[in-house]
Amino acid sequence: MKAYVFPGQGAQFTGMGKDLYEANPKTKALFDSANQILGFNLTDIMFNGSVDEQKQTKVTQPAIFLHSVAVALSSDNFSPDMVAGHSLGEFSSLVANKTLSFEDALRLVSKRALAMQKACEINPSTMAAILGLDDKVVEEICASIDEVVVAANYNCPGQLVISGSMKGIDIACEKLKAAGAKRALPLQVGGAFHSPLMEPAREELAAAIEATTFNKPICPVYQNVNALPSTDIAVIKGNLIAQLTAPVRWTQSVQNMVKDGATHFTECGPGKVLQGLVKKIAPAAEVASL
Repeated sequence: MKAYVFPGQGAQFTGMGKDLYEANPKTKALFDSANQILGFNLTDIMFNGSVDEQKQTKVTQPAIFLHSVAVALSSDNFSPDMVAGHSLGEFSSLVANKTLSFEDALRLVSKRALAMQKACEINPSTMAAILGLDDKVVEEICASIDEVVVAANYNCPGQLVISGSMKGIDIACEKLKAAGAKRALPLQVGGAFHSPLMEPAREELAAAIEATTFNKPICPVYQNVNALPSTDIAVIKGNLIAQLTAPVRWTQSVQNMVKDGATHFTECGPGKVLQGLVKKIAPAAEVASL
């Protein structure tokens, strides 16, 4: 069975999508439509913008979403049996399985990005990657700290990203290194994504999601919140809302996709991060990119 997976924030690069834009009239129309919907020239920043410009959350999230969807829709052989996306990538996956229209999903992604940026400004916060420790040890140490600090991204065995207040992350990194972590690396991100500090953004996005039309999907989506497949619109909406303050259970999602028959994983979007994670989670699976 074929699984298609979609990357999240951090996969951007200068020139992203330019080849697709120039080679495919259908894709060019998609990019031009995105500029109109957003009200600014996203494609110019994607093709020619500086690293700093592309790091802005309001740019990064729509750019990665647009590139990922364009890659999938430009393929003549796109026929998923199941889909999943890492954090932001979940929106791309919901276009891929026809739960959301491209236009509605882009509006939600833009709303999500702006809401997250505002939440970051309210609560200065950050994230860190913890390498070489068992998930349970990381969870227990985070829970012992008298600050907001939680497990945020279960990326693959031995790689877990934590999220929280500046002070909480500093304390956690020291404690986790003392507990045997190979590395505890603060990340260059704007805030504590997938943590309770994103609650203001969750509330804002919830209203937009509830007001958006969701359609019956053509195949299951394995969602970040519980790593389980769903084709139920109410469940998909609820999980998408919860995602902002809940951890991304990527390891568990890939494990469940394999358990349910996935043998081929194809990454749609910039970079090859998810291919690497899938190989660490399920070494026997075949991986590729579109």
